[in-house]
Amino acid sequence: MAIPDFQSIMVPLLHDLRSGERTGQETLAALASHFALTPEEIAERIPSGRAPRFANRIGWAKTHLKAAGVIEAPRRAVYRLTERGRAVLADGVESITLAFLDQFPEHVAFRTRSQHPVRQGASNAAVGPDLSSERTPEDLIDEGYQQIRTALALELRERIATMAPAAFEQLVVDVLIAMGYGGERENAGIVIGRSGDEGIDGVIQEDQLGLESIYVQAKRWQGTVGRPEIQRFAGALQGQRARKGVFITSSAFSAEALAFPTTLQTTIVLIDGAHLAQLMIDHDVGVSAGKRLEIKRLDSDYFTVE
Repeated sequence: MAIPDFQSIMVPLLHDLRSGERTGQETLAALASHFALTPEEIAERIPSGRAPRFANRIGWAKTHLKAAGVIEAPRRAVYRLTERGRAVLADGVESITLAFLDQFPEHVAFRTRSQHPVRQGASNAAVGPDLSSERTPEDLIDEGYQQIRTALALELRERIATMAPAAFEQLVVDVLIAMGYGGERENAGIVIGRSGDEGIDGVIQEDQLGLESIYVQAKRWQGTVGRPEIQRFAGALQGQRARKGVFITSSAFSAEALAFPTTLQTTIVLIDGAHLAQLMIDHDVGVSAGKRLEIKRLDSDYFTVE
């Protein structure tokens, strides 16, 4: 099943705390079992990579429940129900939302402070925009990040479409070098050029002696790359007695082209235009850093009393 939103986690979380104090790991395991999540879903991280998505949503569920006085933390990383929490469960509530928690003044005050930080001489009376969304603040940030990334990838592909073939060949070699192939040595990757390349546009030397090399074919095409082009590349690799090849196109591969490398002993990796744009973003090729956002979190170790 899909990872539940943080509000859907609240009632099962309260039921998990019914038996007494629970550590964060104990609650995570119990909720993962309750929602029948797979190991892959439990390990799935938010796009920034800073935290597992499911654990992050549990954390936000706890934040709001604690702000509403429904649960409390008697010590670090341990939670339990309050009398108010037991009363909520006794009422047989089937779902809890932020709107439900707003019946408690403490939660309204928490939301007011989080949306309108108090400034000297400013009123703290107005409650800001509705936060009853199923998405956590990290979800909203990540959604915006993905929108920016998608737009950037589109810009990159549009720019690539106007590049000269030779410039595109240099681009794909630059991407592979940025990914770490060839190490940090100068001239680890070279563009062979258009004359006499026999289907090879670039070579990445993986070691100093050139005992292992990756041969590259770069196709800045508008149409779909079919199986015949991959077959010709495989033949060129055989002529070089090469064991590794990367075929990169600015467009896409047909289903037959994608299936062909699986029939070979030679390793051929296919990278289409969409994947290439993502690699460029990930490895800072053709892009530069814009505004950076740093999210602070409580350092529990700082407050630990020996």
